[in-house]
Amino acid sequence: MLDRSRTREGHSPAEALRDTVEFARRAEALGYHRFWVSEHHGVPGVAGSAPTVLAAAVAAATSRIRVGTGGVMLPNHRPLVVAEQFGVLESLFPGRIDMGLGRSVGFTGPVRRALGHDKDDADRFEGQLAELLGYFTGANEVPGLPAEGLRVPAFVLATGAGAGIAARHGLPLVIGAVRGEEPMLRAVRDYRAEFRPSPLAAEPYVVVSLSVAVAATAEEAWRLLVPEAWAMAHSRTRGVFPPLRPAAEVLALPMTARERSLFEQSLRGHLFGTPAEIAESLDALVARTGADEVLVTTSTHDRAALLDSYRLLADAAGGR
Repeated sequence: MLDRSRTREGHSPAEALRDTVEFARRAEALGYHRFWVSEHHGVPGVAGSAPTVLAAAVAAATSRIRVGTGGVMLPNHRPLVVAEQFGVLESLFPGRIDMGLGRSVGFTGPVRRALGHDKDDADRFEGQLAELLGYFTGANEVPGLPAEGLRVPAFVLATGAGAGIAARHGLPLVIGAVRGEEPMLRAVRDYRAEFRPSPLAAEPYVVVSLSVAVAATAEEAWRLLVPEAWAMAHSRTRGVFPPLRPAAEVLALPMTARERSLFEQSLRGHLFGTPAEIAESLDALVARTGADEVLVTTSTHDRAALLDSYRLLADAAGGR
C-alpha cells in the first residue's frame, strides 16, 4: 500500500499526515505486507514531502508491517544523508524498513530551483544509487554510519531507464503502466533478461504499481477515482495540483472540452469494481506481468470510503 498524504478540500496538510499514520494502522490490521510513503515538494494537494520522517512516524505507530518509501527521490539528496536516514530507521525498527528510490526531480521549475537541482540531475541517479549502496557495504571512503553493515532492502522505482538500472544493480523493480501496459511489459521482460544477481537480490523481483478502487458496485468504485482524476486534469490545465474535492462536486463542474478530455484520460488505466471483479482483475494482471507483488495506491476525498475500499481489497486479495 502506498499513501501520498493527499490533502482534501477543507482539511489541512497536518490532517493529511495524521490520516497517513492512521491508514498504516488500518493496513497492518488488514494484513497488508508493506506500507510506503512518497516524496513530493511544493505540491499544494500533497502533504507527503519528507518520506523518511513520515516513515519513522508510521513505523512507531505500527508493530509488524514493513514500512518504506515509494520513494525517496535520490536526485534531490546527497546519498550519504539518505544512507544515514535509512540507517537510523533500520536501527530503530530492525527488519521492517524498505528503501524505495526514485529518480524524479521537482514538479516545476521554481520547486527545482528551491531544491537546488534541475531536470538533468535525474541522469545522475545511477551513480548516486551506487554511492548510496556503498555506504551500507563499507565500500566508500566515508563511513555511512549507522547504515554500514545493515541490510535494508532497496527497490528502484522505474520510469524510462529505471528498469535497466535496477537490472544492472541487481535490485527489485517497482513499475507502473504510466505510458501504457505494453511499454511496462517490455520493460519488465528486459529487466528480467538483463538482471545481474547482487547481495540484495539473487533473482529478479517485480512489484507492479497501480491505482485500485473497490466498492459494493462498480459505479461506486468508479466514483472513488473521480476526485484524483479531476485533480490531475486541473493540474495540467492550470499548473496547480489542488486538494481533492468530493466526487459529486467534480461531476457537477462545467468542464471545457480540454478539461473533459484530460479528466476522462486520467480515469483510464486504473482497476475499479466489486471485490469479485477486482480479484479477477488482479489475477489477470499478475498472470500478464508475472509480478511478485502488487503495490496499490488509491486517493479519494471520502476518507471512510477509502478505508472501506482497502478493506474490501484485502478481502478480495486474500490468499493471493
